Amino acid sequence: MKIPTVLQLMRRKTQKTNNIMTISRKIIILVLLGLFTAPLAFGQTEALKVVVNNLAYYKQRGEIKYLSNAKKSVDSLIKTRKDSSNLDKNIYKAIVYSSIAYIDSTNKLNQSADFFPQTVLLVNKLSENKRIYKYQTELSFAKRCLANVFIRNGFEQIKHLDFNNAVLSFQNAQTYAPRFGQINAYIAYANTRVGNLQEAVKFYNTLLTADSAKTEYVIAASNIYKTMGDTSEALEVLKKGRKFIPGDKSLLLEEANIYNNQKNYKALEPMIKELLDAYGSDADVYFIAGNCYDHLKQYDRAESMYLHSIEINSSGYEAVYNLGLLYLKQSAVSKNVQEMEKILSRSAQWLQKAYEMSPKNVNTLKLLQLIYAKNGNELQLNKINSKLQQLNN
Repeated sequence: MKIPTVLQLMRRKTQKTNNIMTISRKIIILVLLGLFTAPLAFGQTEALKVVVNNLAYYKQRGEIKYLSNAKKSVDSLIKTRKDSSNLDKNIYKAIVYSSIAYIDSTNKLNQSADFFPQTVLLVNKLSENKRIYKYQTELSFAKRCLANVFIRNGFEQIKHLDFNNAVLSFQNAQTYAPRFGQINAYIAYANTRVGNLQEAVKFYNTLLTADSAKTEYVIAASNIYKTMGDTSEALEVLKKGRKFIPGDKSLLLEEANIYNNQKNYKALEPMIKELLDAYGSDADVYFIAGNCYDHLKQYDRAESMYLHSIEINSSGYEAVYNLGLLYLKQSAVSKNVQEMEKILSRSAQWLQKAYEMSPKNVNTLKLLQLIYAKNGNELQLNKINSKLQQLNN
């Protein structure tokens, strides 16, 4: 008999198509406070003011031609070797170039293929300059733009199933935006798709804190541990997740699923009330509760749970079969002959219904054979023997 797992229930409810993590392809835009409005830390020459004005025009009107004008202006300022070493001019250049790289995602300005790599080199070079401490706000802005471009590239690579390069893109993004914790989820997801499970779970674990834990992160990390065969770590992750996200029913289901698969009914029992409170109209949850009580020999509770499951879903074979089997076990321990015959008759009734639902299930027929042999019902016994013979031939 195949018992439906709690994880299967959850998947039916959430309709998830990926067994590790569902991740949005929509770019999460980092907050760029004061875009083109914060005053720069250095004095502006008339030439540099032209650059700033064009950036401001873009900010006001949203027309990309102003970014093009800003680039032309800043490029015109850097002609000689001396210009190339001028920190003020290069900060402006980094702001303009990184803005274009971030904003002009479809390359309407027809930049060369090496435009973005050149921008990255420029920002990296500025980061190493000893005097850059004067311009941390401006440099941070440029880095945030680069981070967004790398994130965008990473999602595009995921779209084309290029997960190895997606990992690299997200790692580059993290270099420029180390405080944007969600990048850890992107790196973890891409590593999972590559098969680097140890790396993936490491990055998910960084997100399992009171401030950043999300249900999908917890479930993804737990699933990875289960894939690696480390059920104890999977449980620890789920317990931590339930602590940070109290009341989340999907995490409750995940933890219950592990205990159910382990047949650890002692651990599952304390969770049943909470499960039923969360999924009071779910036939499968009632079945799992009944199966738990059944194994703990709490037969009255098991009977109640099975009957609730059947009431909600009368076509659920497992609950019908288990209820018939439960009555058969109860009849075996009954000391009153009349009561035993009554319970045995009830068992036959439910097992007969289970047989009608699954006519090729040999186990059901063998149990009915046992019952009819025990109560001396020759007519029904002959019918069952005939059906078993047909199935065995």
